[in-house]
Amino acid sequence: MSVSPPTASEAPGAGPAVKSAGRFGPNHRWTVLGIGVAAQASFSAAFAGIPVTGTVMRSEYHLSTSQLGIVLGGILLGVAVSEILWGMLTDRYGDRRVLMTGLASTGAVLALMAVFAVPSGGAVPGVALLTVCMLLVGLLGGSVNGSSGRAVMIWFHEGQRGFAMSIRQTAIPAGGAIGAALLPWLANSHGFRPVFAVLSVFCFVTLAATWRWLHEPEETGAAAAPAAAGGQADTRSPLRRWDCWRLALASALLTMPQIAVLSFAGIFLHDAKGAGLVIGSVTILVVQIGGAVVRVWSGRYTDRKKNRRSYVRFIGVATGVAMAGAAVLSSGPVPLVAAALAVGGMLANAWHGVAYTEIAAMAGAQRAGTALGLENTTAFTGAFLTPLLIPLLLAGTSWTVVWALLAVAALVAVPLAPGRTSAPVRSGA
Repeated sequence: MSVSPPTASEAPGAGPAVKSAGRFGPNHRWTVLGIGVAAQASFSAAFAGIPVTGTVMRSEYHLSTSQLGIVLGGILLGVAVSEILWGMLTDRYGDRRVLMTGLASTGAVLALMAVFAVPSGGAVPGVALLTVCMLLVGLLGGSVNGSSGRAVMIWFHEGQRGFAMSIRQTAIPAGGAIGAALLPWLANSHGFRPVFAVLSVFCFVTLAATWRWLHEPEETGAAAAPAAAGGQADTRSPLRRWDCWRLALASALLTMPQIAVLSFAGIFLHDAKGAGLVIGSVTILVVQIGGAVVRVWSGRYTDRKKNRRSYVRFIGVATGVAMAGAAVLSSGPVPLVAAALAVGGMLANAWHGVAYTEIAAMAGAQRAGTALGLENTTAFTGAFLTPLLIPLLLAGTSWTVVWALLAVAALVAVPLAPGRTSAPVRSGA
């Protein structure tokens, strides 16, 4: 197969060392990034937005608090157990096919839920049916994470990947914010039928955009080159590499303070400090907005400095210090402890794009799906376990201990994350 000579728009540094099939040139990478953001936001609106309807769901479906926890945990569990498989399928069949399959099947399940899994005429779906449906949403929607990430990795140049992946990762809080703003109102005003229907529409609209515009470029070699140390590329599966596991496990530990602040900071400030709704809401707002800004900045910064691994370690130290401050200040003035939690949560949001870019670069574009699947598996496992563990800790200890243990988790991530490596080997002439 012959490859056409590069055009002026394909100058070095402008994009990946690839030439796209057909009419899609290198600048099409920004469209691909937009699709990745839309796909991630569509699924995030479901897995982050549905839990915000928890109080309405508990009432409408006649659930106990423990049953509600099981139902809502189904989505995260489904993502956690399916990510590696979806990543391996993405590497084998391509991000376009897997992303389209995931969006279509997730949209279909949500559409069926809008018809068959909502209270109607006095009939209320059982907790088992609702849990299975949520589990299916997580199992199928998990395909979005690795496939959209791999698409970004193979379309963007190494010097832009951290920035691009960080933008894609902001789709998670952005989608969650859309879900949090829209879904509770729909559930409270019109019931859960429009909740599931709107989420289904999100998936199908993104599916149409994916079908129309997401195409893999023709690789000439450089885009697929894995990062390597010591002058030799490591072509093993990320699942067989301890350095990839180290980064993934460190990411799981860094996810825990993030989820803890988002899930429990408001409860802590209300129950333990007697703070009003405004303080709790402002704290979470700072975490979400500030975290998104720092996440994008982090991607650009590490692209320029080429220091992704040391940056992840720095975030672990900084997050640990902030959470330790929250533990120390837990019996102090409300503004100080709220500020410590906001800073800790914001820092715990900052590393995502950087770590995802690094693990995909370590594996190379041809195995990026598997690497991102591993990263998502550990991160979502941490997200799934955190809300389960904190109530158990509170039953026997205190909020001070909870925040202190989260500081320890962040600090343990520092030596666990892999250290610096030499510059990656370039393939091709």
